[in-house]
Amino acid sequence: MATTDRQATTLALAHALSAAERGLAVLPLSRTKLPALRSPHHDDPGPACHGECGRFGHGVYDASTDPARVREMFAAAPWATGYGIACGLPPYHLIGVDLDTKSGTDAPAALRELGLRHLFTVPDTVVVLTPSGGRHLWLTGPPDVVVPNSASRLAPGIDIRGAGGYLVGPGSRTAHGAYGTLPGTAQLPPAACPPALLRLLLPPPRTPHRALADPGHGLVHFVLTAHEGQRNTRLFWAACRAYENGLGPALATPLAEAARRTGLTDQEARATIASAARMTGHRP
Repeated sequence: MATTDRQATTLALAHALSAAERGLAVLPLSRTKLPALRSPHHDDPGPACHGECGRFGHGVYDASTDPARVREMFAAAPWATGYGIACGLPPYHLIGVDLDTKSGTDAPAALRELGLRHLFTVPDTVVVLTPSGGRHLWLTGPPDVVVPNSASRLAPGIDIRGAGGYLVGPGSRTAHGAYGTLPGTAQLPPAACPPALLRLLLPPPRTPHRALADPGHGLVHFVLTAHEGQRNTRLFWAACRAYENGLGPALATPLAEAARRTGLTDQEARATIASAARMTGHRP
């Protein structure tokens, strides 16, 4: 192994141990940002194993806060140059908001627009800078809420790392460069996710069987059953799903009518639907 790789591995282990001391479960990553240890069941067609076998190589399920186990994992993967931080685990129940700036997207601006639309601001928290110019925001969620992983569902360029996902830890080095914390945020505790943002991150409740056969009816029903304080959020979510599935133009009026029946004005409803169209790359 080259000297630079040995140094990167040593630094990654040191940063991983420091994160584990803070209660963050970690695992070694390769230069590709993927888990460094190969699955021991790679050629085994049997039932999925999440680490019950006791061996390493189960991705995020290997993540640990135990310093001895962390050292063992890095010893088994001397080519690791980074580490991942598992999301959704106690004590922080970490939620990662990945803001991308590639491919012409402006995820930070999209998040600000969401905040203006849904009346939330992201509090001061840990911010990790990525080699490509993006940012990872660390937030915490309630212990009884499972936030799923998603890619660009909230808005183009905004990926969410929740239960079963992981974030590349600061101090990691990948093929594209190093990850580091934004100055002034390294010692901050992860801040609580604003409730309005948390609602946007969660999947909608199950709808009646009729809705499953008729997606348009299901989205309209989802808006109709909104209570005060969630009307705008539900309308925005439903409109995004409508445009993503090619139903936006057909459902714009039914969704607006449903929103008016819950108490929104026609202007508020139309503005929210137009915002959803822009967020999903469509012309309202």
